[in-house]
Amino acid sequence: MSMSRSAAPGPLTGVQVLDLSPFLPGPFCTQMLADLGASVIKVESPRGDPARTLPGDLHDVANRGKRSVVLDLKAPDGQALGRQLAGESDVLVEGFRPGVADRLGMSYSAVQAVNPGIVYCSVSGFGQTGPLRDSPGHDITYLAASGVLPLPGEWGAREPRRPGVPLSDLAASSYAAVAILAALYRRKETGEGVHLDLAITDAALAFATVRADCCLAASVLDEHLHPTNELFKTADGATIALGAIEEHFWQRLAALLAPEFPTIAEPRFATATDRRTHGDELSALLRKAIRTRSAPQWLAAFEEADVPAHRVLSVPEAARSPHAQARGIVAENPLGHHVTFPVLYNGAPLGRSSGPAPALGADTEHVLAGDQVQRDPVPVAGHRAFGALFAPVNRAAPGYLTAARGLGDRPVHGQVIEVESDHLVVAGQGLAQRFSTDAGPGPVVKAAADGAVRAAR
Repeated sequence: MSMSRSAAPGPLTGVQVLDLSPFLPGPFCTQMLADLGASVIKVESPRGDPARTLPGDLHDVANRGKRSVVLDLKAPDGQALGRQLAGESDVLVEGFRPGVADRLGMSYSAVQAVNPGIVYCSVSGFGQTGPLRDSPGHDITYLAASGVLPLPGEWGAREPRRPGVPLSDLAASSYAAVAILAALYRRKETGEGVHLDLAITDAALAFATVRADCCLAASVLDEHLHPTNELFKTADGATIALGAIEEHFWQRLAALLAPEFPTIAEPRFATATDRRTHGDELSALLRKAIRTRSAPQWLAAFEEADVPAHRVLSVPEAARSPHAQARGIVAENPLGHHVTFPVLYNGAPLGRSSGPAPALGADTEHVLAGDQVQRDPVPVAGHRAFGALFAPVNRAAPGYLTAARGLGDRPVHGQVIEVESDHLVVAGQGLAQRFSTDAGPGPVVKAAADGAVRAAR
């Protein structure tokens, strides 16, 4: 599909990020940091990030190349290990409602006590202050609260419509990434950490003011629309986007259409103000005209006339397009392809290619055994705090993580995909293994080197 790029060092190489955030706003922010070279450790509960269970690729897109560590932050041992990880990190991103990080022992004050220079970013729906701070929400409710939804996106639209992408979540991700980079830059000068408080609704409101000033009257919320800046159906059923806003583009469009549709050259469409005043008539005329030819015919004509137009593509079509391939922003990973950080740096992609999103808890033992945290030399496999790190077997259910000792006494981390009264099946590390659970509640499942499966306390 595209050329493969090695995981070359990025500009943030050496920066460690601890990601405690679920779903999209925080993870997409830390994904951008990972694309730029940061090492990102994603801390998940035994149940995992809820995004793992959502349909589609949201979790995979927002967590490429990260390492997954499972901690039960509701348990004292898990909290202590979480703070140790924070003590070794440059950045911490949390995505809980206000007060939750405090209850999990990972508040800014608790983390700052072990790491005064931490850049701590809280991403929440309504921020850490204000009357709505404790309210639940998701992208659509944040868009509703920020004034985005009433803004029409096409000529003649009157009712609120949601965008096809989670705009408020992505706005928050973008502002969070910029704020984190600014805080890291400032820390080089001062040595001081900071608590960044980012409300998703604030980010969406900032985006909304591009279309509507904060004090704009509701009656003129469509002033950004143009009947010549729209989507149009063609004779072959395709949809093309036309962007003839500026006067010179309008003149070229009118010259192209006038031989067959002379009405378009009438004085009532002469100026931009005239075209908006008579927008309904002009919109109907353009739709009638463009339905007379196929998309390839129109796109060839628009290209020759130098009028901005493009066929509406699906995401796979856009990623496979010759232009995307030439730009080099579609990179390969072991499970397929992904769009990396979409900026070229001296002509080359700035973002590094990365692997797929990790399996739940895939890196727990590696990280906690000393790769990132200095801790007492207690073997993780025999540590009774295992219950703080992994879901006990007696709580296992499809989608939960389990901690098991596999063949050769090697740890197996993965997701439970089948649960019965006497066994469970764990998928992870490229294979599925069956473990007995008949030793009573809460055992750590263990398999001997000879392959005999048994349960051990």
